[in-house]
Amino acid sequence: MSELETETIDGADPALVFLHEGLGAVKLWRDFPRRLAEASGRRALVYSRAGHGQSPVPEGDRTPRFMHEEALDVLPGLLREHGIEKPVLVGHSDGASIALIHAGAHPVSALILLAPHVFVEDLSVASIEEARVSFQTSDLRERMARHHRDPERTFRLWNDIWLAPEFRDWNIEDVLPGVSAPTLVIQGEHDQYGTLAQVEAIARGVRGPVTTALLDCRHAPHLEAPEATLNAAVSFLD
Repeated sequence: MSELETETIDGADPALVFLHEGLGAVKLWRDFPRRLAEASGRRALVYSRAGHGQSPVPEGDRTPRFMHEEALDVLPGLLREHGIEKPVLVGHSDGASIALIHAGAHPVSALILLAPHVFVEDLSVASIEEARVSFQTSDLRERMARHHRDPERTFRLWNDIWLAPEFRDWNIEDVLPGVSAPTLVIQGEHDQYGTLAQVEAIARGVRGPVTTALLDCRHAPHLEAPEATLNAAVSFLD
């Protein structure tokens, strides 16, 4: 576990634990973890999953269970290693899905979900197909190389499984009844990867209280509407 790229921020418990999106890494959160940690007085752990950032690159390809494996096998060990109990999980996109899966089986203090997915939509697949074209024809590979040790592998690990025919049936609504912690869902009105159906499914499915914030942005609220996202998160934590 210790070989994963991590960054920690001092503060009080319960700790904030940041779970990045499908092409994310520690550095790609930019200053959002530090700003949220300082504004809330919390300590924080930010990490890059295997295949992302400067973390080791796995040899095998991913299966439709890859988010379950992260949530139920990798994350519990990482939390133990850092002495974190009942964290506040802050997840973006795939990271938000991982947060929900973890919270369905393990105690957490709260969830902050940015652009979460609980099932596959046609919109998601179309945008991920567009990303594949962009990786082949634009400077996306070069931009990713600034943050990932193997940008080609990072991209393929994410893109190939999301576009695999067997992934169309991926659905985590069955874990939602196990989520009893307070949950904040932040969704962009113009999200190119998911619709409000995701937010509605979460609000319908979890047992704990749900707060929603719909912002004027696309798929990355913390980068595209940073002040509104920070304010919503701090208000929720208070």
